[in-house]
Amino acid sequence: MGEKDTAIIIYGYTPSLAVGVLGVVLFAISTSLHCYQVVRYRTWYFIPIMVGTIMEIVGYICRILASQKDPYNLIYFVIQYFFIVVAPVMFSAGIYTILSMLIKAVGRPYSPIPPRLILVLFITSDVIATVIQVAGAANVGVAYSHRKDPTTANNILLAGLAFQVFSFFVFIILLGTFLYRARKLATSMLPFTYALIAATLLVYLRTCFRLAETAQGLLQNLSTHEVFFGCLEFAPIIIAVFIFNIWHPGKWVPRYS
Repeated sequence: MGEKDTAIIIYGYTPSLAVGVLGVVLFAISTSLHCYQVVRYRTWYFIPIMVGTIMEIVGYICRILASQKDPYNLIYFVIQYFFIVVAPVMFSAGIYTILSMLIKAVGRPYSPIPPRLILVLFITSDVIATVIQVAGAANVGVAYSHRKDPTTANNILLAGLAFQVFSFFVFIILLGTFLYRARKLATSMLPFTYALIAATLLVYLRTCFRLAETAQGLLQNLSTHEVFFGCLEFAPIIIAVFIFNIWHPGKWVPRYS
């Protein structure tokens, strides 16, 4: 056992090499496409999506290292957890920005709250939730490395996730309200609207999975079978980022907005 090794494999399993490699490759492809599209359409407001995909790459590289070198290593676990947890916050920020731009393009009266307030309110909520989650996850790792009870740390992590799930649910209600009110004015953007809804729900599905996994407890069914991670963490996020590659806002949302 190394100096930075924990007494058990915190992941609940030895991370799969195939999932790690697939994550690195697919997120690298999406990053390249987003980089080109941000420059091509001058959608600088969509840079957070690109930052998020880069963070995912780092996270999955650490899962590869854990798989091939040392699954007990605490540093690999904390780094991969931090980047894979924080990356969707970048995707959420991109989604918040899209709604803000759509409100400006279609009309402020169709939104329950001003577009600027949407950005400030939900980005702030995500930052708070993420800080709590990362603190909780780091303390879980420290508890295991010192063979202490991780329950308190897991509860901190659970609180951050619950807050994030609630906050994003409120956003979904605002998004749905705006799209319903503006449904007759935004017909030209209908394909993009459907893509936005799909990506938003996929990101929310991933957040709900993380909440359920943490609520179930450490080393329980959801956290000890990588198939759940693959289907409910990796798959929803990679599909969401590719949705925005195909239906990029630069091609749909008016630039004058």
